[in-house]
Amino acid sequence: MLQQFLLVAGAHFLALLSPGPDFFLILRYAMARGRGPAALVSLGIGLANALFILLAMGGLMALDAEADAFIAVQWAGAAFLLFMGLQCIRQAGETRLDAATLGETAAPSSAAAGALLAGLASGLLNPKNALFYASLFAVLHARDTPAGLQGLYAAWMIAAVLGWDLLVGHLAGHPGLIRRFGHGLRHIERLAGALLILLGLGIVLTRLDPGLLTLA
Repeated sequence: MLQQFLLVAGAHFLALLSPGPDFFLILRYAMARGRGPAALVSLGIGLANALFILLAMGGLMALDAEADAFIAVQWAGAAFLLFMGLQCIRQAGETRLDAATLGETAAPSSAAAGALLAGLASGLLNPKNALFYASLFAVLHARDTPAGLQGLYAAWMIAAVLGWDLLVGHLAGHPGLIRRFGHGLRHIERLAGALLILLGLGIVLTRLDPGLLTLA
């Protein structure tokens, strides 16, 4: 059992380390708006992952690469990434660093809700999240892994996602780091936006040419 847990936990953590839409969204919020909004984005991403994990653990999310549901998630995810990427580029440089990063003013409730929803949407519309958890728990079901052990895996993965995302946001939103790179924040935001757009275009190209699926 320990060997299986290490394999599952290792595969999941390696997937977390791979920069994707969630990572760049947290990075952008942390550097442009501060640690608080980045933490809310992380919470939204964590909730989305928790939903996928619980559905997969219950056997309620049997997706494959050509299922209609998965294709719909891909198109919706591509649209979300393109929208967020364009927003990052359009709003680059508009945030006042002194207020946003040092906590001199509290973020309005609408901005807080927007950060939480952005994270939730990013997690729910990331097709890799859906397929990864569906595939992982399908293997665990096939191997007759006890429900209690699957629950342990689920709790670990939920905690790992939230902990890692909060760590990324905390480090990226460090006031000293913001001050040091503040003069280039506009360019950082634009770069994050460009990367989000590229990820979205990658999904579009995958749908237009299914042979590229393994690269999406």
